[in-house]
Amino acid sequence: MATYHKKITPEQAALMVESPVFFVASVASDLSLGPDGQGPVNLSPKGGSSLHVIDEQRVAYLDYVGSGNETGRHAALGGPITIMVMSMGSKDAAVVRLYGRATVTPLAESPLAARLRSIPAAHLELPERQVVDVAIESTVTSCGYGVPVFEFASQRVRSQRGRKFKQPA
Repeated sequence: MATYHKKITPEQAALMVESPVFFVASVASDLSLGPDGQGPVNLSPKGGSSLHVIDEQRVAYLDYVGSGNETGRHAALGGPITIMVMSMGSKDAAVVRLYGRATVTPLAESPLAARLRSIPAAHLELPERQVVDVAIESTVTSCGYGVPVFEFASQRVRSQRGRKFKQPA
């Protein structure tokens, strides 16, 4: 059964710090997108640099250049954001979701840039893009028993990146 919280708990923070991957989902809140004011949900895995717990109501991460910048666009339109972190080992299964609103800031303008860069992404080989700073409105922890056990091997690097699934449009 899921447990809801108004802030990040110490147990959730510990899981976030140790996780080599987290997932970010966002959606735009803009009436120009349709009668419901929402476009498609963007869901992205994030690795390299960890999710940083700033305090009980705030997390941030260093965002790298990738395929697009839907999270930044959605944040600029005031859309909600969900961050999911899961335990990957065989011990202490858990899934943590953080619900909130993001502010996206260029690196040169972010007061968090130095802090986020203090734990760099080893061998990621991608240019840094921006800081994503998330004000947390609520959190939920669920059991995570449906998530398989994973073993972290390494970060992906450009020289090892296959293109089989990225076909020209």
